[in-house]
Amino acid sequence: MALKKTTTTNTPVQFVFGKSNYRIMLIAIAVIALGFILMIGETDICDFRKIVLAPIVVLIGFAIGFYSILKKRED
Repeated sequence: MALKKTTTTNTPVQFVFGKSNYRIMLIAIAVIALGFILMIGETDICDFRKIVLAPIVVLIGFAIGFYSILKKRED
């Protein structure tokens, strides 16, 4: 068996998303977590915070996440 010599070139790795996309995604994760934190608690289940405010915050977090995925990469 003969050994083949292979040459490798050091090319920089290109990520799928840019740095700003990852930052926006982290913000989206934080907003979603805040929405779920607003849902917990020992107060009444029919509280405004749990029924209205927390789901809106979670949906805003998901919208921010979708935006970070669809945002074009800046080179």
